[in-house]
This record gives sequence, C-alpha cells and structure tokens, in this order.
Amino acid sequence: MEKYKVFIDTQAKQDLKEIFIYMAINDGSSLANKLLETLEEACYKLEEFPERGHIPQELKQTGINKYLEIHSNPYRIIYEIEKNIIYIHCVLDGRRDIQEILNERMLR
Repeated sequence: MEKYKVFIDTQAKQDLKEIFIYMAINDGSSLANKLLETLEEACYKLEEFPERGHIPQELKQTGINKYLEIHSNPYRIIYEIEKNIIYIHCVLDGRRDIQEILNERMLR
C-alpha cells in the first residue's frame, strides 16, 4: 500500500487558528485544544485512507472535481491529492456559507 504524506497549507493553518481562537474565547482553551486535536487527527488520518472523501457538492456543481472533502462535524476539511501528497486547503465550519468561501478561495 502506498504511503501518503499530509501537508496543511497556509490557508488551512489560518482556518485552524481562527477556529481555535473562536472556540477558546467562547468555550475555553481546554475545549479549543480538544477540537484542534480532533481536526488535526482527521487531517492526518488521510495518510492511510486518502480516497475516502467525496467531491464537495459546491465544487461538483461547477465541474471542479479535483478536490475532496471529509467531515469532522460540523467542520469540512477540503483537500487535494497529488501523487503521494495530500494538500489540506481548507478547514471550514459547515454552518457558514461554503459556496461563498470556496468561490473566494478556489474558483479564482
């Protein structure tokens, strides 16, 4: 079985930072740390099962099918596989307007 490596790009790191800060302010740093660990764990589990995601509906509608997503409710982790590297591009709160965010980031 081929081994994959996960790379969390700058924008996804910023997403994680913003999620952590929001959670720490509203729910405390202990819960924010637990959430961050859960999200990072979900990202790194892709090393073993990168194809388990599905194409985000918002991108499928535009004909873009090179990105996949997994869920760590309510968060959506959007990534791309190139050879044996998994690029995490976004970690988004699924309760937000995902279409608008993806339009800004990926449809440029």
